[in-house]
Order: sequence, then structure tokens, then C-alpha cells
Amino acid sequence: MQSQRAHPRTFSFEFFPPKTQEGVQKLRATREQLAQLKPKFISVTFGAGGSTRDRTLETVLEIQASGSEAAPHLSCIGSTRENITAILEQYREHGIRHIVALRGDLPSGTVDAGEFRYANELVAFIRERTGDWFRIEVAAYPETHPQARSPREDLAAFRRKVEAGANSAITQYFFNADAYFDFIDRCESVGVTLPIVPGIMPIGNYSQLARFSEMCGAEIPRWMRLRLQEFGDDRASIRAFGLDVVTDLCDRLLQAGAPGLHFYSLNQAGLTTTIWQRLGL
Repeated sequence: MQSQRAHPRTFSFEFFPPKTQEGVQKLRATREQLAQLKPKFISVTFGAGGSTRDRTLETVLEIQASGSEAAPHLSCIGSTRENITAILEQYREHGIRHIVALRGDLPSGTVDAGEFRYANELVAFIRERTGDWFRIEVAAYPETHPQARSPREDLAAFRRKVEAGANSAITQYFFNADAYFDFIDRCESVGVTLPIVPGIMPIGNYSQLARFSEMCGAEIPRWMRLRLQEFGDDRASIRAFGLDVVTDLCDRLLQAGAPGLHFYSLNQAGLTTTIWQRLGL
């Protein structure tokens, strides 16, 4: 963890672009509440194949206008160089200097992977077209990417993103701190020392968490899963248990030297704010 202790701490939140006007209003209220915590930046997701491109931009611009730094996600799978260039130019025109560069997923029913296959190709392309204009975040997978053939291959893929020009990384969420510590040790063993900020998923809905985890390969430890299942539809107990578990996880990560935390807010402020307060941030 020595490499991570050398970096200043960065705290950030993630939103997804709302689909309805009601969602816009709810997100606005969430953003105003979380902005009081003074995050370093707020990231905004980008739908498969650019399906939320316009809504992502609208959300990012509103965040920027409110005085917070915004970092749009940009996924490349299913895209062309021309398409990505247009998006980058659009962001530059609006003064956006921060991007989360991802491979992303193909839209359902789509076969053509486009002109990019991997996130390192997107990072290299951004650097080629825009130089150092953007600070580039990439994804990291302490528990190994679900499509990787081995942890070694996954680490090699991560290293390629770093060598292509990434500035820092945000991890997939996890509940096993030792997976993160082991990943950092393995990164250091191959000379990768950039900031790797843990991704944090607050727990308020077990069925939703189980669905997300199944899709992204994040492990819910057996003891946690059994406790959460035992609560059934008792949302208050799920929330209380989740707050204890996630706060303890965050505290352990920070005590060990993690360079901050990135909260997957799901466009809600309550759980993230409570964890933040419990940590004394």
C-alpha cells in the first residue's frame, strides 16, 4: 500500500443520467445535498454504445454550472474514431477536463464491436487527439474482471491502460478489503503506482445489489449474503446492516492508506451522506 499512501486523498461520487423530468429533479436535489460534502469531482455514466450521450452531456453541464467538477464516462465499444473524436471535441468546447475512459458494453442485440476493442486503445486515442487536456480515469478490478481469463491477464490489461496514459483509476465496488490490498500489492510488483481509488457501493436494497453484482462480477461474501437474505423485505434492517458493513470497509481502506473513496450513489444522497458522516470526513 506504500504507493497509495503517497497520493493525496480524493473523494468523489457517481451519478447516472436520468431518463425523465422527475428523475432530473430528484438528481438535482441529490447533487445539491452531496455538493455540500465538497467532492473532488462527480462522474456521470455513459450508456452502452453511447445510448445516453446527450443526457450524459446535459447532466455534466449542469454539474459544471453548479460549481462542481464533472467527469463524464466515455465508453468505446461499438464506437468509431470519428464518433469518439466528436464527443471529445464537444467536451473540450464546454471546458470539461476530466474523463472516465472505459471499454463499456455493446448495446443489446448489437454484434459490431466498432473500431475499439479495449479501454487502453481508447486511452491512447484520447492522448493522441487531445494531448494532456483531459485527466483520464480508468477502471480497475480488485476481484478480477469477469471476462478476464486469469488475475494475471487482468493485471496486464490494467497495466496497458496505465501505460497508454491514464492518470488514475477507480475500482469496481467490492466488500472484501483484502482483495483491494492484494491488487495494490500486485500492481506495485509490476511498477504500477498511480492512484487507485476504491469504488464503494452503499447497501439499501439487497435484490438490486445482487442483480448488479451478478452483472459486474463483484462478490457479496457468503456471510453478508445470508444476513441480507435473512432480512427479507425489512428495508430498515438492510439499510442499518449495510451502513455498518460499508462504513467499516471504508474505515479499513482509509486506515490502510487508500487514496480516497468513490461512491456509487445510484442518484441518492442518504446512504452516502451517512457513511461520510460516520467516517468523520
